[in-house]
Amino acid sequence: MHVLVTGARGRLGASVTDVLRAAGHRVSAVDRTPGDDPDDLTVDLLDTAAVHALLDRRRPDAVVHLAAIAVPFSAPEREILMTNTALAFDVLQASVAAGATRILAASSPTVVGYGGPGWRPETLPLDESAPSAPSNAYALSKTYVEDAVAMLARSTPDVRFASFRPCYVISPAEWDGAPTQQGHTVVERLRRPELAAVSLFNYVDARDAAAFVESWLSADSAPSGARYFVGAADALATEPLRDLIPRWHPGAASAAVGLSGTAPAFDVSAAMRDTGWRPRRSWRTELDAESLASLAQPVERAGA
Repeated sequence: MHVLVTGARGRLGASVTDVLRAAGHRVSAVDRTPGDDPDDLTVDLLDTAAVHALLDRRRPDAVVHLAAIAVPFSAPEREILMTNTALAFDVLQASVAAGATRILAASSPTVVGYGGPGWRPETLPLDESAPSAPSNAYALSKTYVEDAVAMLARSTPDVRFASFRPCYVISPAEWDGAPTQQGHTVVERLRRPELAAVSLFNYVDARDAAAFVESWLSADSAPSGARYFVGAADALATEPLRDLIPRWHPGAASAAVGLSGTAPAFDVSAAMRDTGWRPRRSWRTELDAESLASLAQPVERAGA
């Protein structure tokens, strides 16, 4: 299958490109920064004419749209909203016009609104039935992505669409100590729960998220227009979430009671059911022995 991937050299995109190529797909990897493969393309996806020319020229069988400003509050709110919605609109429209038959777009778990003032989920773990309640421009832009995908699924029945919500993406290098997207190491996020609390302790190995992409592309029976949480099978925490969540999300305290042991706050069973995908990596399998041992040491607090 010929798959065009936007945002192909980002934290998630690099793993998606590697996994798809390893699975035997031809990949046209699109990004603003140059790549090394002959099928790597450097394109400014904010140029509408360039987007349509690219898709018309390449004519891929499938499109995976990852390109976006990927971190909340990393740019002015208006810039995030306008950039992410424009990218999605143009890429999705051009993909349909170019004859792609499978189109998958990246959304975000933030669409459900955790971290917003007074957030009170009815139940945890969250699944795809949880209502959208974006509390910032990034989450709002991802809500638009999901709605655009659903609209096109209704109006273009001969094309299969979906959106997916990858949890906090951790790349292979970040298990070895490279900074994560918020500047902290994985070990720091585990040792200081307040760092992971902002993302509701969710995470996913980039290779596992990429494996979901390949599973969705290969699955013949996945419904069109669906949306999926894609995350690890456990939480990015050394304590049960029923104890941690009430400290930083008091409105979710009663809903978190059932999150015992290593249970995460997001239910990925729909992705597993529809595609056969399984998350295979966790911080327990990917951190080295020294890092794991350090988690048992007391945290030194400033001024203590």
